Order: sequence, then C-alpha cells, then structure tokens
Amino acid sequence: MAVCASILQITDMHILSGPDNTFLGINTEHYFHAVLEHAFANNHHFDLILVTGDLAQDPCQASYQRILSSLESYNTQCICLPGNHDDDILMQQILNTSLVNCRKQIFLENWQLICLNSKLAGSEGGYLSNQELLFLEDCLSSKPDHDALIAVHHHCVETNGFMDTMIIENSQELWAVINKHPQVKAITTGHIHQVMDISEASVRVLGAPSTCFQFKPESKIFALDATAPGYRLIRLYADGRLESDIIRLPEQLNELHIDTPGY
Repeated sequence: MAVCASILQITDMHILSGPDNTFLGINTEHYFHAVLEHAFANNHHFDLILVTGDLAQDPCQASYQRILSSLESYNTQCICLPGNHDDDILMQQILNTSLVNCRKQIFLENWQLICLNSKLAGSEGGYLSNQELLFLEDCLSSKPDHDALIAVHHHCVETNGFMDTMIIENSQELWAVINKHPQVKAITTGHIHQVMDISEASVRVLGAPSTCFQFKPESKIFALDATAPGYRLIRLYADGRLESDIIRLPEQLNELHIDTPGY
C-alpha cells in the first residue's frame, strides 16, 4: 500500500547563540546540519519535517533565525514544537513562515498530526495544561475518521532512567483522553535523547535520538552516551499502519565531555 506521508523527525538540537559555540564539548550546530544533510541525501522525499522541541539551548533571535534559514533551505513543510529549553513566544514570532512554523494540527491525507505544548515555565519537566488537553480532545472528537499521530516534546511513559524526573507530570490525563479515541495510533516525543519504541495498550510510543549528544539508557544519574546523533523516519499508511526507523550518522561523538553542570 502506498505511503500517505513520509515524516522526518528531528529533535533536541540545542542550538547555541553563536554557530561556533559548544555545549557538553560539541558543536551542536554542526551536527544539526549533518543530520539534515544525511537525511536528505539518503531519502529523496519527505512530506514533513517534524521538530519535537529543544531547538535552542540559548533561545535568542539569532539562534532561531539560523534554525529557520537551515530548515527553509530544504523546501519542505516543517512543524516545530517547543521544548523546555525553548522560548515558545520567540519561536512563534520567528518560526512563522508558510514553510516553517509552529502549527498545532496538520492533515496528511487520512491522518492528522496533533502537536502539543508540554513546556512548563520554570521547569525542566513537562505538563499539559487544560487548554492543551481540550485541544487534543477537540481534534480527536471532530475527526474520528482520521488516524492520529500525536507529537509532544516531553515523554509520557517512563524510560527507567534519570530523565523520568522530567516526564510529563500529568501523563495520566493525557492517557485518559487518548484511551477514549482508538484512532490514535502513536505518540512521538523528543526530550529523552535516546530511542524509545514501546506499546502502551494499542498506542505505539516513540522517542527519537537527539541531533547532538545522547543520554545513556537506563542510567539513574546524568550520563552521556557516545552513540552517534540521529533521526527518526515515520511512514504513515492509508490503512492506519505506521512504520518507523532510526537512522544515525556514521560516526560517534568521541569528543564528548561534561563541561556544563547538570542538564
């Protein structure tokens, strides 16, 4: 069966105020560009680029302008979600073109993509406001005949690692909405800087690697992993199926070191 939509998911770029600045010992902007170049060199077409938060580590006009320029150069529709490190107001002001923007709902043939804002002011963790939960309910109730993919920055199921201190605080409220709507096929997230692919009831829950540094899986303390940066490919089908793969750059980040306390 033909693919309804091919999605490139990238996440957690942590772009700094200057293009040559480094974070945790690496130039995050270099790997942001490398991941995009690798994805488009190996896949001839994407219907959508989905950026699931933490676009910037230093959220300022300069960082978002450079992100915008890079994304627009690929001439592909792009949706951006805020993460805990982002300035969502600044994002909406700058990432606001016909090609690259912060839209919260998009239709891809018989699928709908619903984007939620899990940013909680003053916190590294996530929370879904009543407004976000009502938005999700409305999107699902109004289009019961559309299969649904939900995108959100923070994770909503545990990873068994230190990032679970920064999970969506009211995940149970998210699942209460989802469980009423069997057309929800998957949730995809950023934030955890590692791969997740599990099933919660009949819903597939996906996490994607960062375009820069990765966190060590199942570590109870802050720890980095030398695994290469990567991205997630998502293919949506007319019969409600979803297929997904993780692709990584052909290099490890051997130069990683902790030069910043905490995360």
